[in-house]
Amino acid sequence: MSMTNLEVVQSYLQALEQGATGEALARFFHPEVSQREFPNRLTPSGATRDMQALLDAAKRGQKVMTSQRYKVLQAVAQGDQVALEVDWSGTLAVPLGSLPAGGTMRAWIGMFVTVRDGRILSQRNYDCFEPF
Repeated sequence: MSMTNLEVVQSYLQALEQGATGEALARFFHPEVSQREFPNRLTPSGATRDMQALLDAAKRGQKVMTSQRYKVLQAVAQGDQVALEVDWSGTLAVPLGSLPAGGTMRAWIGMFVTVRDGRILSQRNYDCFEPF
């Protein structure tokens, strides 16, 4: 039984919470995946990532965060499109700005995902971080 597109994205967020990297994360992505993070406090110029850049970012994230949580506040799926409003929090492994190691970062995220053949083809993130 195949998953709905919303279930694919929810499973992806659960894998991120569990610290997935490498193949455990790559299995969620279509080979032609593209992720765009629009400018925010953490990434002032924004970023566009392909599969390898996404996997590299996940590895780097393991060194900065001890855990993270994605609480989906709202989700709408239509066809191959999934739109989510997410309350994200992460526990820092290292100090960042005014937050100490062990402190909690928080952001509200608008996430727009296109799913093709049961895998994420594109993802656009609008991340609004609390001051840090």
